[in-house]
Amino acid sequence: MSVNVNRGLTDQFYRYKMPKLLAKVEGKGNGIKTVIVNMVEIAKALNRPPMYPTKYFGCILGAQVNYDNKNDRYIVNGAHEAYKLQDLLDGFIQKYVLCPSCANPETVLKVKKSVISTSCKACGFTGTISTQDKLTTYILKYPPESDSKSAEDKKAEKGKSAKKDRSKKKDTKNGDANGSSSPKHDSDGNEGNGHNGVDEDDDDWCEDTDADAVAKRMEGLLSVGAKGLMHTNDLDKTTEERLQILLHFIQKKKQSCPESFDVVAQKDIVAEANRLEVKDKAVLALCEELFDENILSQMKVHRLLLLRFTNENARAQKYLLRGIELTIKCFKKDLVPKVAHILKALYDLDILEEKTILDWGAKPSKKIVGKELAEEIHGRAAPFLKWLKEAEEEESSDGEEEDEEEDDVDVHFNDRVIGTKIVTQTQESPKKSTAPQEAADDIDIDAI
Repeated sequence: MSVNVNRGLTDQFYRYKMPKLLAKVEGKGNGIKTVIVNMVEIAKALNRPPMYPTKYFGCILGAQVNYDNKNDRYIVNGAHEAYKLQDLLDGFIQKYVLCPSCANPETVLKVKKSVISTSCKACGFTGTISTQDKLTTYILKYPPESDSKSAEDKKAEKGKSAKKDRSKKKDTKNGDANGSSSPKHDSDGNEGNGHNGVDEDDDDWCEDTDADAVAKRMEGLLSVGAKGLMHTNDLDKTTEERLQILLHFIQKKKQSCPESFDVVAQKDIVAEANRLEVKDKAVLALCEELFDENILSQMKVHRLLLLRFTNENARAQKYLLRGIELTIKCFKKDLVPKVAHILKALYDLDILEEKTILDWGAKPSKKIVGKELAEEIHGRAAPFLKWLKEAEEEESSDGEEEDEEEDDVDVHFNDRVIGTKIVTQTQESPKKSTAPQEAADDIDIDAI
């Protein structure tokens, strides 16, 4: 099955097609890997070396990639679904295949003096690729073969290569005849191991797989959206363990943003909570890391971050109240007297909704902090809860009275009087009053 190279276009007659990506997951446990079955065909349709998109997957997913030369297979470590890899391939095509001018995939990459240039055969556009990531480094190191070389150029290069090989053999023979044991050199004169000038230390197929290295690659390479696509064993862990992972993530972010989190850090925290599937409960980790006896001022500082989780999310708001209770338990002496002030601050900052606070006040839970402390917290919160409930009832009654007032007053037009005068009368008045002042005196002020 074929799909459009530029999947943003839905035209069925679009002439640039490529095979739909096929992936096969093999192995178990730490040895699990995903084989891209038709990567050679896809790369041919994109006019790019097969290792370029494969390496791109590794950069985005923070995973090792490999090439099985014997079976001509391209491999990404870990379990990845085909449709997710297809979505990631769209990112590669957008950056390294489509022309920035005409959006056609008829571009050619060239590497010269550590610069990756691109030229379009369709519209003649020329430019450079300035993206700085692992893949551009890899392309600079392993540039694509040029198809524009003439037969004479290729023949000349082949002759030069053969001449260098003969010279190398001659030098080796002379060295052996003289009894010397000189180190092996490649065709460029550099010391090496005899494998086409590539040192064993320079193995770009594999990367460090320890936890710190993976985390560093994620920070540098993964976008917010791509983090959600990453498959790890974290989702197999319990909710408590995933919250602990999120807590460590927040702690690392706090080291770089000691006072308050910037927008990028806030989005990263939300993305990590989504990846771990604990967005509703993430506020528990935030309370543990961000709040202490100075919670009243800290809530104002971290208001925007909290709103990213609690805005129009009743479940997250309930978990936030649990986290507040746990914080009060840790700093009982300082915070128990301030319970009402804490709740009012959360209400005034629009972090908690009125209904959520009233529901919490109606059912004290002894499971969170114990029966005795729960009763004490709710006792301290009673004045604020009473004020909140009365304010709600007063607002509701005011709305009903306004409706009744509108129903009690009729508006009549007396077009017999020159100038069209408006006279207001109540339905309760048994007789029509000829004096507007007397009709006004009959209105019940208390009812209004």
